[in-house]
Amino acid sequence: MTSPSRLPALAGLPLAVGAGLAIPVQGRINGALGARLGDGIAAAAVSFSTGLMVMIVISLVLPRGRAGLAAILPAVRSRAFPRIYVVAGAIGALFVFAQSFTVGILGVALFTVATVTGQTVSGLLVDRLGIGPAGKKSVTGIRIIGCILTIAAVAWAVSPRFSGGGAGDGAAGLLVPLLLPVAAGFLMSFQQAMNGTATLHYGTPIAATLVNFVAGCTVLWAAFAVKLVVVGPPNPLPGEWWYYLGGPMGCVFIGLGALLVRSLGVLVTGLGMIAGQLLGSLALDLALPTPGTVVAPATVLGTLLTLGAIVLATLPWPRGALRRQRPVR
Repeated sequence: MTSPSRLPALAGLPLAVGAGLAIPVQGRINGALGARLGDGIAAAAVSFSTGLMVMIVISLVLPRGRAGLAAILPAVRSRAFPRIYVVAGAIGALFVFAQSFTVGILGVALFTVATVTGQTVSGLLVDRLGIGPAGKKSVTGIRIIGCILTIAAVAWAVSPRFSGGGAGDGAAGLLVPLLLPVAAGFLMSFQQAMNGTATLHYGTPIAATLVNFVAGCTVLWAAFAVKLVVVGPPNPLPGEWWYYLGGPMGCVFIGLGALLVRSLGVLVTGLGMIAGQLLGSLALDLALPTPGTVVAPATVLGTLLTLGAIVLATLPWPRGALRRQRPVR
């Protein structure tokens, strides 16, 4: 078994941004599917299932996929990594739950800020603890400033949507619904670290992505079964093919995330995906706007500031420059 090679930051960061571009497209497709079915959990289960089918085909057709498939059970049995990493895909299911149950209360803007805040803070923590395959990364002042600027920039970019989101129950009424997307975002960094570590032992992100979809499907179909008994069946599945593209897009950003955390670390991988998410949302709003879409100057400027904050958090040169200046004195 050969471990995936490390990528230089100049190559890895654009890939992380590219992976993030798929997130808003997936959200738009899954949202439309949920509206068509009249059931957000059913839409999530269908999305995960199509992603699982894609990963099964890839795992069986590609030689690297077959090698990774053969490495899963030996790695789990030998405890090459903590066995709880196998259920990392359940975190993705939690994210979908948070999306289904709180976007209608908070609005897209508050939901986005809540998840980005949780993911950015946990990215620092996971890198500091060395949970991911990149090992420990110091919590420098530059990285902290970059994280704070990222959260502020995302809040600025989505601020034009605040007037259209939420149920208007007041700050106290929004506090409890806010905790779920913050928790989901916080756990996403752990999911990336777990997937990255598993990828090292499987030899390919294909196997890690497959295991993620198996775990996510198990959780979502169990939840759907409960809802089916309590509420009843959803609307019939639509015939249009594009409703089923959400799962394959999930394969892209889960697989790339598992590959990139070894090279970039959890924080920078997450920040790159956040930048891609904002760029993808902006492009969608410009090219395929939905009713009530707002593309204000704050949206564009906030997105650009996010990119600058991510570059600031990624580059280590300020700290090294200070070290080199000391002997001169």
